Amino acid sequence: MKLIPRSLSHPRSAWLLFACLVAIPTASLAQQPAFAVATIRPSTAEVKFEHDGSTDTTPGTLRMKDVSVQTCIKWAYSVQASQISGPAWIDSDKFDITAKADGPATEEQMKLMMQALLADRFRLSFHHQSKELKAFVLTVAKGGAKVHPAAAPDARPFRQNSANGSVVKSTTIREFGDFISGPLQMPVVDETGLTGKYDFVIDFTPYLPDPSHNMGVDRPDSTSILMAALEGELGIKMESRKTQVEVMIVDHVEKPSQN
Repeated sequence: MKLIPRSLSHPRSAWLLFACLVAIPTASLAQQPAFAVATIRPSTAEVKFEHDGSTDTTPGTLRMKDVSVQTCIKWAYSVQASQISGPAWIDSDKFDITAKADGPATEEQMKLMMQALLADRFRLSFHHQSKELKAFVLTVAKGGAKVHPAAAPDARPFRQNSANGSVVKSTTIREFGDFISGPLQMPVVDETGLTGKYDFVIDFTPYLPDPSHNMGVDRPDSTSILMAALEGELGIKMESRKTQVEVMIVDHVEKPSQN
């Protein structure tokens, strides 16, 4: 038999305890931060070499150009495109977004604000589900990693693409994996054990097929080129295998409401 403490056996004491227990969660739930003002318009120009457009932040201000709803979800929830299951238009329709907070805010705080913006202006709702999916897994190659610790580890992650490579600074391997998962259209899982921030440059030129042997008939296998470049330039091996991945299933989403 479960014993009730004497101090709680009186009906009035029990009621007071119940009232306190009900009140605690309500009082402790802080209102989710939200942008003071946000404008969302159809994209006016493509961002060259960037499928995800561009995302720039200053304390309290977010500027996104040529981004999809999927890109916004990726940024707000720190997930990869392959982890998002929803209607096709959330990747195809592109927008320019400018949002400002009431005052200075960190990037992490603005990610929470973007979550609120997605729920308010796009009516986004979703649930999580764990699935076994084919994924690319990153590990350190036999010769060891060739990445260098970031010269400015406290700086914001930086990445600039060109036609033949990428320059990456102050970025974790997981963040880089999130980026390459987009063009690969598959989840990328970081199992390198490299936890710091790094600077590195990837030049794909040495790994491109010889045009004289290609004769312009077959397109080069971009995934194989990336695998070779990662191992040759960074000392990171990328292989395909099945693993458990958490997926966001979009239950509802709408075109953005008026500004």
